[in-house]
Amino acid sequence: MPPHNKRKADPTDEIIEMAADCQHDPDKWSLMAFDWGHGELSNHSGPRQWQRDINRTIRDHLANPETRHQPLRIAVASGHGIGKSAQMGMISNWAMSCWSDAKVLITSNTGDQLATKTSPEIALWFRRAITSTWFNTATMSIKSRDPAHENTWRLDFVTWSENNTEAFAGLHNEGRIIVLLFDEASGIAQKVWEVALGALTDENTVIIWIAFGNPTQNSGMFRECFRKFRHRWLTRHIDSREVEGTNKAYLQQIVDDYGEDSDEARVRVRGQFPRQSAMQFISEADVDAARNRHLRPDQYSFAPVIIGVDPAWTGADTLEIYLRQGLCSRHLLTLPRNDNDVQVANILARLEEEHQADAVFIDAGYGTGIKSAGDVMGRAWRLVWFGGKAIDPGYLNKRAEMWGQMKRWLKAGGVIDPKDTILYTDLTTPETKPHLQGKVQLESKEDMKKRGMPSPNRADALALTFSEPVVKRIAPIGSQDAGFAVVDYDPLG
Repeated sequence: MPPHNKRKADPTDEIIEMAADCQHDPDKWSLMAFDWGHGELSNHSGPRQWQRDINRTIRDHLANPETRHQPLRIAVASGHGIGKSAQMGMISNWAMSCWSDAKVLITSNTGDQLATKTSPEIALWFRRAITSTWFNTATMSIKSRDPAHENTWRLDFVTWSENNTEAFAGLHNEGRIIVLLFDEASGIAQKVWEVALGALTDENTVIIWIAFGNPTQNSGMFRECFRKFRHRWLTRHIDSREVEGTNKAYLQQIVDDYGEDSDEARVRVRGQFPRQSAMQFISEADVDAARNRHLRPDQYSFAPVIIGVDPAWTGADTLEIYLRQGLCSRHLLTLPRNDNDVQVANILARLEEEHQADAVFIDAGYGTGIKSAGDVMGRAWRLVWFGGKAIDPGYLNKRAEMWGQMKRWLKAGGVIDPKDTILYTDLTTPETKPHLQGKVQLESKEDMKKRGMPSPNRADALALTFSEPVVKRIAPIGSQDAGFAVVDYDPLG
């Protein structure tokens, strides 16, 4: 062909070929798509090492046909200043540039964080990329410039509330790619996480869900990514002192001022969750200690056997039955919500006899029918009103007092099942609320549900075993003398 008839190579075609080549390799894309060492990036030779590690994790997941269409979930807890927003920008740009009709959704702990910090930073990386002319960038979205694809090839910054999760419920993109990014994930409510799970159901779809955050809270779904659900998530703790480009001297000052294992250093520098959040009533350290203790039978067999029953109060909750004997405790039974009080009472009576319990305490809120059925059977079960008056004037109500006694029991040597992850979460989740008279007040179950936390029914069942003083039974089960003592109450007995 004569030279004058040769078509000059279109640089856009080269970029398209590069994007196609990087479809399964965000690490390679991050190195090629940005002008490292020049202009705004003149002081940077490439992404930071931890960012490349995340990109390579995605690359390896996509390189394997057996894992490619299985959801990839990554949770990153870090100290300050490591470049989380930059990483979200690079990953988002890779997905949007290398996949046609990609769908990316980004949310944060608050709308202000999303609009004023997360969105501008991610938009900056789109403007820096070699594909900057491919997209229209707005405050709350980034879309393909192709009119035929602007509604199917897009990134959205989505605010949320527990009553407005429709955007997450509609996150589907079968046969293509979905990228879901959570910024400051510690503050995102459990309901949002639960609804987002619906996006993981598409077949033959690349699904990548990454949660970033400073580990500020010792409860919630971000915390559980590293604990209860760690088998589902690839997790990383990143110490800011080990990341290129951070202010090492300032970070070390925090450690020197507060201590290496202080919650201040754990959260702001080391990327570790606090041992106890500011309003948390029972610390993780106390519960960890209770899980790691062991008792011989002679250390508790002399004590009365006490059963606590916390009935389910909404359809999603469970009825929990817990047993305590001195410093030893044991979960007996979980039941779905059951409005057949007679049936529940028969089950409870069987457990009472099987374990020769000296006393049974039932939450009065939803347990009056169970108690009435027990009365007919000749059982001396006791109702406990959580909102009733506490004996100790330092507590606002009976529930707070029982939890206070349970906290004391844990510190003094109480033992719980190390495999009981539900109890672990229940014990460490409730927070205190300010009270004008300085009394200890626990948040209600309703308050916990509003911040996206499950009702701590199992821990309430254990707490019920501290409701009244009990001694060994002096009459057979079924008689009215249940063995309640008129003595000074020692919850450790």
